[in-house]
Amino acid sequence: MPDLQTPHYLIDLARLRVNMERIQTLRQQSGAKCLLALKCFATWSVFDVMRPFMDGTTSSSLYELRLGHEEFGGETHAYSVAWADHEIDEALGYADKIIFNSLGQLDRFGARARDRGIAMGLRLNPRFSTSGFDLADPARPFSRLGEWDLPRLESALDRINGVMIHYNCENRDFDLFDAQLSRIEAEFGGFLEKLDWVSLGGGIHFTGDDYPLDRLAARLRAFQERFGVQLYLEPGEASITKAASLEVTVLDLIHNGKDVAIVDSSIEAHMLDLLIYRETAKLPQEGEHAYQIAGKTCLAGDIFGEARFPAPLKVGDRISIADAAGYTMVKKNWFNGVAMPAIAIRDENGTIREARRFGYDDYKASLS
Repeated sequence: MPDLQTPHYLIDLARLRVNMERIQTLRQQSGAKCLLALKCFATWSVFDVMRPFMDGTTSSSLYELRLGHEEFGGETHAYSVAWADHEIDEALGYADKIIFNSLGQLDRFGARARDRGIAMGLRLNPRFSTSGFDLADPARPFSRLGEWDLPRLESALDRINGVMIHYNCENRDFDLFDAQLSRIEAEFGGFLEKLDWVSLGGGIHFTGDDYPLDRLAARLRAFQERFGVQLYLEPGEASITKAASLEVTVLDLIHNGKDVAIVDSSIEAHMLDLLIYRETAKLPQEGEHAYQIAGKTCLAGDIFGEARFPAPLKVGDRISIADAAGYTMVKKNWFNGVAMPAIAIRDENGTIREARRFGYDDYKASLS
């Protein structure tokens, strides 16, 4: 389906498989388990491709939890910054493990989990992270994300048998990972050795080019052997990096001091993660012809970024915007009522098929 109408997200299964095979290698060499972080990527039409390479899913809400349980299977870890009274019983019906964000939540709901025989854990905040963005830094001052006081953590040992420690954010530096894990070992080692499992969360970019996968595997195995725990990783972006694009079409060309191409998409509606962090999209950069690529909403700053092409653009030309899966598809929205991108899949034989198209009825149903 080469003439599939834009805009659409295009998931490339061959590229997705590359990430999956690296995850499989890490699992085999390290003994760690890997759970897909649904907060980053939840496009369930490709779960059948990912399922054989991963151990299950981890969630940040009731709906993510249910999706993982229904569509992915395997282990289903339930986490939320705060569970509500009206949702906790349903959540426990889907979960294999439930991770509470605070002792207050454990006190409130732990007995219900215990009565169902569900393993319980707490989020441990080591009070440091690799994040370069205050917005995403789980260790920022006055962070609400997890417990850090060791006596408080130890007071829960009769009720929990694991912890989740999420402190890596797009960390491509193995030496930094190693140093910070050593710090966790030094500060919390006596506590960790009393547990059965530890999740190190996501944000480790171990499927990236030239990442020392063997060193990471050895480090994870050593950690497990030292503390007698089962390690979990929660790869989100590492699972789907370079595996999808946003395909758009040029609708208009204007010159206002620079050449601008307006496309049938929107960074605010379809790549909101980039706008939030004030980053530009990954656009073509080959050629002598420079253009600013802009979206079609009324937001003045609806701009994907600067691009270069080998020939002048024309109305009707298509542009491929790379890395449009992680924290992108899960944040798409209906701002300005702009058409939601369809979801398409390029099979490993090169065939492109449409998995889902959204229309006016979907827009209308999102409101009331």
